[in-house]
Amino acid sequence: MYTPEMRELIKKVEATRSKRLGHDFPRLSPEEKLEILKKNHPDYIESGFRTINLGVNKGQKVPLELANLIEAKSRIEMDKINLQKIDYDVDVLIVGAGGAGASAAIEAFKTGAKVMIATKLRFGDANTMMAEGGIQAADKPDDSPAKHYLDVMGGGHFTNIPELVRALVHDAPEAIKWLNDYGVMFDKEEDGTMLTNHGGGTSRKRMHAAADYSGAEIMRVLRDEVRNLGVEVVEFSPVVELLKDSDGKVAGAILFNLETEEYSVVKAKTVILTTGGAGRLHYQGFPTSNHYGATADGLILGYRVGAELAFADTIQYHPTGVAFPSQIFGALVTEKVRGLGATPLNVDGEQFVYHLETRDIEASAIINECKVNKKGINTPTGEVGVWLDTPLIDIIHGEGTLEKRLPAMYRMFKKFGIDMTKEPILIYPTLHYQNGGLLINEYGETKIENLYVAGECAGGIHGRNRLMGNSLLDIIVFGRRAGKSAGNKSKNVIVKELTLEHVKQYHEELKKNGIETDRISPLLLPHYRHGADKIDK
Repeated sequence: MYTPEMRELIKKVEATRSKRLGHDFPRLSPEEKLEILKKNHPDYIESGFRTINLGVNKGQKVPLELANLIEAKSRIEMDKINLQKIDYDVDVLIVGAGGAGASAAIEAFKTGAKVMIATKLRFGDANTMMAEGGIQAADKPDDSPAKHYLDVMGGGHFTNIPELVRALVHDAPEAIKWLNDYGVMFDKEEDGTMLTNHGGGTSRKRMHAAADYSGAEIMRVLRDEVRNLGVEVVEFSPVVELLKDSDGKVAGAILFNLETEEYSVVKAKTVILTTGGAGRLHYQGFPTSNHYGATADGLILGYRVGAELAFADTIQYHPTGVAFPSQIFGALVTEKVRGLGATPLNVDGEQFVYHLETRDIEASAIINECKVNKKGINTPTGEVGVWLDTPLIDIIHGEGTLEKRLPAMYRMFKKFGIDMTKEPILIYPTLHYQNGGLLINEYGETKIENLYVAGECAGGIHGRNRLMGNSLLDIIVFGRRAGKSAGNKSKNVIVKELTLEHVKQYHEELKKNGIETDRISPLLLPHYRHGADKIDK
């Protein structure tokens, strides 16, 4: 698959390999890290952001694409909604069916609550399925939640909300045990001891994995358990608006059937948003590793009922997205590849950054090498990237290690004629994770009564940068916490008259602030029509 010109460049990688083996590249100083971030990271490009002109976060900046969806009209056609006709009446409504939604459903069910999941696509169509590298937990003798806490805070530049980080790391060992007891097939030694690896920015080996399909394995088990419990799952029916009752408390939602285009009314005592991220908004034109439905729906729904956004101006660009071949452009190359020893190299075969810096630093260094130093490798399709020297993995750990520990990654490249065990691969940052979201407390509660959030659409846990393996951990820890809390809360909730008055008020606020628009939100599905400049109805 590599062109003759690219194969000539690979010779430079091979020529420097013996010199690089056994010699760790120096880490950047704090001052150097700050400089490279400010110079290169997309979060520092002012033109990619603007302030919100209405709502609880009015005056704060968010990505342009998100601001456009916030400052948009509801998809709801009021004359088609009859709030007196209740189609579903439940205790706990979970919006979204990835790992956080499934975890929440299991724990909510255990409280005795009547639980329902409504999801835009199929059960499991989520970023959880696409997570490869692993899940962090401090459960080894030389580790502790306190050390994990310091790593998480440091990775987030000490901007994280401490109470949320404490909950994350405290629950982590139990989360691993919970998954293992349900049947997740983690990598283990012959005696049953969990295998763990380093991730970028971690001081200990605490990354638990199931080869390089960790998220898919976790989702397999959680989905089976939800089905076995008999929880109702309504697929291809995204929530297009939350409902409140006459007391101003969240009290359900409006579903939109993608096939029949009919609306349904769900009355619920508590609601948990687990809708995932925003990668399919393609902030600043970046490719994305996200699944097709990641269009920030939860942020829009929550914001419209008054929930506060936190860290919405900070996005994670995974340093190693596929730069070539074009058929898988933007797909994720798990951090586990670097955790096993693969190093990033420029066009001259030189390493230019330590391979396990935190993701924001690593991504910024790659962008700097390509855009500023002009030492990237050009692809036949006009993209640019740097080498990731994957043959080092078998050289360091023994022949067959890469194929055994990274089978999905190996097959993905092999399908296009690239053998990762013998040839380096080309990578460039890809839009990966929404660091911020709707502000929650340690129980997953927002400031709007009876509204909970878990997973990628929750904000505050990771601060301004997330470490590898803490997203799969996040969805389990806060999915379980939100499910348990919402289930118990529902026992004492009395839902009064359902209303969409808050939607009318939101439309009035748009007019009051001089926002004239035909845009509607949530977006639901991305569109890739050539030259499309409007959000489709």
